[in-house]
Amino acid sequence: MKKALLILAAGLAVTLAVAVPAAAQIQPTIVPAPVVAQPPAVTDAAQRAAIKHIVPKKIVLVGDSTTQVGSGWGGSFCANHLTSFVSCVNLARGGRGTFDYRAEGSWDIALSEMKAPGYAQVYVLIQFGHNDQPGKPGRSTDLATEYPANLKRYVTEARAAGAIPVLVTPLTRRAFKGGSLQDDLAPWADAVKAVAKEMDVPVVDLHALSVAAVQQMGPVEAISLAETMPPPEVIAAAKTGTTIGAPKPNTAAAAPATSTEVLEKPQGHPTVVFDYTHLGPKGADYFSKMVAVELARVVPDLRKDLVEDLYPPHQ
Repeated sequence: MKKALLILAAGLAVTLAVAVPAAAQIQPTIVPAPVVAQPPAVTDAAQRAAIKHIVPKKIVLVGDSTTQVGSGWGGSFCANHLTSFVSCVNLARGGRGTFDYRAEGSWDIALSEMKAPGYAQVYVLIQFGHNDQPGKPGRSTDLATEYPANLKRYVTEARAAGAIPVLVTPLTRRAFKGGSLQDDLAPWADAVKAVAKEMDVPVVDLHALSVAAVQQMGPVEAISLAETMPPPEVIAAAKTGTTIGAPKPNTAAAAPATSTEVLEKPQGHPTVVFDYTHLGPKGADYFSKMVAVELARVVPDLRKDLVEDLYPPHQ
């Protein structure tokens, strides 16, 4: 009898579970929030009257690939080393020197940015040198004459546009021989400093600072600053104290002319290769901090607008 009752109860439970629609089993209860009378709007006239107008500033970056977004320090500088009261426009272009940057119209764009209204002060940071060196047809300039003359013209026109020019000596390359950094940009850095002294222009000596830093870190650690890691044989060579070039990317398998592959890819897709000149994210962060710290020293009026570490390490 007891067994029969248990079977009957179990059967009834199953029947009930099947018979009750799922939607009717548990329904959430929605309780409307009580309506509370709101106080009348308060204008806080005194507090509003005390609001001070901001003093906005702008920094314009002019230079080559070691400053431009993606392969230079400029992108990290604009993103991580300025307060929200400073606009930062990176107009650096890869492969440009003091002559062709002007000839192609990029300098005209920079001047337009300098003249834009609404800013209490505009600064323009100018770094050239890599592509002014010999061996670059259409871009190379004479170190003794044209290169300094071009820099002076940039300074004069920036001032005429109402901006404060700041010259930046060229970032070092990172090739080593016998444990010593091969510094091939010192003459161009010296020319920048000579122009700065003659025209009373603040100068960020990024060349001297980067030379000292890269020499201290050595060839193996310096590799980590590049856009991408090189093949093992390049790292092995660096461990001996003498760097070697990485193999060039294989372009033999490029798409045929009739292909639409290029059109289907994002336009302006960067080419990332290993070399001893350009910077990846780590290198950009490292040298942009260097620029920010030195800029605060040589241009005191910018000190409160510059951020040394956006995300300082935990203590």
